[in-house]
Amino acid sequence: MLSASPRAGLAHLRRADPILAALIARVGPYRLQPRRTGTHYDALVRSIVYQQLSGKAAGTILRRFCELYPGNRPTAALVLGTDEALMRGAGLSRQKLGYLRDLSDRVASGTLPLAHLGRLPDDAIVEHLVQVKGIGKWTAQMFLMFRLGRPDVLPDLDLGIQNAIQRAYGLKTRPTAKDVLSMGEWWHPYATMASWYLWRSLENGDGQL
Repeated sequence: MLSASPRAGLAHLRRADPILAALIARVGPYRLQPRRTGTHYDALVRSIVYQQLSGKAAGTILRRFCELYPGNRPTAALVLGTDEALMRGAGLSRQKLGYLRDLSDRVASGTLPLAHLGRLPDDAIVEHLVQVKGIGKWTAQMFLMFRLGRPDVLPDLDLGIQNAIQRAYGLKTRPTAKDVLSMGEWWHPYATMASWYLWRSLENGDGQL
């Protein structure tokens, strides 16, 4: 889990990487807060809905989808029993509808238990979740970071991370996933914190290409 205080992580990153240290100074305090409300299933549903959409559009679709269920709380069993037309009417694409049904079928049948995930190491969680259609390495990493609060996750496939590294380090081309992992060796065991600062640097307009 993430430390109650980010002090040790910040000190480590500042010592390990002068460029990241300057970026931390510009961005300011570390404010990543894992989403503790709801269940692991809720978090995975949210991740699927939000894939490849802007936050506002995805939020609207998720709200409409949740409103189909009592208390705005879809469960695996309820989703499996929902008419496809209703789900499509909420704004879900056929592809995402298929992803949600696959997730729900695995959870309802017990072939994808979720309650124990917090006790597993990061790699085992990724391996567990990518069984589901529509959940790849990136989505599993987002679950590790924003649901479980794991401190040492580096989403090497994330375009935002790649773009932020290109800007901050003055690279001529966007780094590959392999490049990200290589550069990120300096950041362990606080890669989640480094990733958050890289994302925020794009929001702040920091860095120059």
